[in-house]
Amino acid sequence: MASLISGSGRILRSGPSLLPAASHQIRQFAASDATVPKLPDLPYDYSALEPVISAEIMKLHHQKHHQAYINGYIQAKEKYEAAQAKGDLAGMIAVQPAIRFNGGGHVNHSIFWKNLCPPQDAEPPQGKLAKAIEADFGSLENFQTKFSATTAGVQGSGWGWLGYNNDTKKLVIATTAIQDPLSTLGLTPLLGVDVWEHAYYLQYKNVRPDYLKNIWKVVNWKDVASRLPA
Repeated sequence: MASLISGSGRILRSGPSLLPAASHQIRQFAASDATVPKLPDLPYDYSALEPVISAEIMKLHHQKHHQAYINGYIQAKEKYEAAQAKGDLAGMIAVQPAIRFNGGGHVNHSIFWKNLCPPQDAEPPQGKLAKAIEADFGSLENFQTKFSATTAGVQGSGWGWLGYNNDTKKLVIATTAIQDPLSTLGLTPLLGVDVWEHAYYLQYKNVRPDYLKNIWKVVNWKDVASRLPA
């Protein structure tokens, strides 16, 4: 289940229709990606986000979970290529969900790590991004309230996003299920917040809203702003 919410709070679209099959895009991605993805280094120490996110969570999340998505993507890509070499269309189709899931996990987490920074380095959004947030959501506080409420409502595992709609030139709040990248909704990802339980459970247990309330203390708004199209 995914949703798009405008600055006014109006639900633009919701439901499974937001998750297109994107079979052609997945085949193209698997066939054209000649590089082997690697686990990116974090731009800070595992303990740098404390007390918002513990070092234990960060180490497990980065070394175990993100690495597992990379490993899964590589394995799925190899299966795809083997099926492609044999002209096995059914085999190619069968492995596409694994490519999307694991590839999406790598893409999403690579954004997530850079979207965060130590609390002492977290500064409010400035310039063009600050103006866009004010124009589309009224204020930073209003945006954070809507984002947290929307993201807390993700059923099961998924992501909350601040995205940019290149057609309307507006910021939107969106959610994606499991590890679907925001690009599957036709949006440019600016800020992604992981709400899989592995991102917060050791510290916040099942109280996702507390995690979402505190994560604003470690958002790297400079990185978010750098992703806003010119």
